[in-house]
Amino acid sequence: MRLRGLIVVTAASAIILLAAGPPTIQAQTGDPIRVAEQTKKAAPQNKKDAGKKAEAKKSAKKSATKSQPTPGAYAAMPIAERAAIQFDLNWTNHYTGPADGDFSERSVNAVKAFQKDRGFQETGVLTANEREALATSALNRRERVGWRMVEDRATGAQIGLPTNRATHESRARSGTRWQSAQGQFQIETFRIREPGATLATVFEDQKKEPPNRQIRSSAMRGNTFVITGMQGLKYFLVRAEVRDLEIRGVTVLYDQAIENTTDYVALGVLSAFAPFPGTGVMALIGPPARSRIEYGTGIVVTSSGHIVTDRQITEGCSVLQVAGHGDASRIADNGSLTLLRVFGASALMPAALVHEGAAASALTLVGIADPQAQGGERAASTVTASLGGDSLEPPPRPGFAGAAAVDAQGRIFGMVTLKAPILAGAGATTLPPATVVPVNVIRKFLDSQYVTPATGRSGIDAARASVVRVICVRR
Repeated sequence: MRLRGLIVVTAASAIILLAAGPPTIQAQTGDPIRVAEQTKKAAPQNKKDAGKKAEAKKSAKKSATKSQPTPGAYAAMPIAERAAIQFDLNWTNHYTGPADGDFSERSVNAVKAFQKDRGFQETGVLTANEREALATSALNRRERVGWRMVEDRATGAQIGLPTNRATHESRARSGTRWQSAQGQFQIETFRIREPGATLATVFEDQKKEPPNRQIRSSAMRGNTFVITGMQGLKYFLVRAEVRDLEIRGVTVLYDQAIENTTDYVALGVLSAFAPFPGTGVMALIGPPARSRIEYGTGIVVTSSGHIVTDRQITEGCSVLQVAGHGDASRIADNGSLTLLRVFGASALMPAALVHEGAAASALTLVGIADPQAQGGERAASTVTASLGGDSLEPPPRPGFAGAAAVDAQGRIFGMVTLKAPILAGAGATTLPPATVVPVNVIRKFLDSQYVTPATGRSGIDAARASVVRVICVRR
């Protein structure tokens, strides 16, 4: 589903929904868009005026056709690229329509708006340099908020999360809730499959529940709907879709005080929401490139500079560095493990990889979170997790690939490793699930490279001292 015909518009302090074509649509009296439409459709005073207006309109349209680009200029472009441009324009706050690859005049005007803001010639068609500038601007914004696609296990949907803002996760009534520490920004999923529930009934229910919702705009078209308005003192947006008698949706709420820095994030959440397989903008765009700069954690295993980390983090790197210690050389790879070495490094504290009997229950992950999540710092931190089968629950936060997994007795159980790579800002896949490589596997890998891990003390503090930040730079 491409959300075709449904357009979310941010205008001053209001969020309004428009619908193109013949969808069911409702708008509140006084809606500025509705007023504009009524004014535009007002009847002329007499036939003479009507004739003049028609002629002027025809002349203007003819002139515009000669001087301005039309959506046809994008017709030869693959739909994936058109959708990617629209999604990037969502993030730069120049386009408030759906990123569905349907490049209308609205999309062309959004390109012009971007060109104008950046001082480019307003042609409506992006040059290669302008396209790169747009992609970079959008990617920077996504990376700034920690944008990642994650799988919502409660509903089965995939959702784009600004992980630096939505830092607290909890179970909701029929889905999952993510929110900021003080609740200024919230994202909640829902799943409805019950007798008598249809898209139309859920559409009406969502407009009435909770009771403090004030609907500014709502539209239902085909198998999806979008509702926007105010919920108390917060803006809210809802999008839902039906398939096989099941309705899955997402709600975004945020305070008016953060409107200017959150409008485009909320729109990104709606655009990227994939309630069912093959839906959402990411199904059109396809897998993105790996992040240009990626951060992970490494465990120091010798005082002479040997460090073991997650192989996924080091794939395709033109430069590998260990923060505070300089460039790192890749010594060997094996399965999900990579052995690095920093030559000439000092003050490295090796971990104690000797407790092969460590237990997997109640693990504490000791790693260094992505710098965007800690104001550019590189402090080690801890999170709790459990290993169910071969999967860590919950999945580790960005930066924790390669982190030490410590058991309840303070013994290193193993190392966190991702099952798939984290992809760049558009985030077209889920935040990868992770597992733990047991310490005995790590020791065998080191033995194969004739590296004898140092002995040392156990405990969380010792693990903190033994982890370092690994930085991968890709070209």
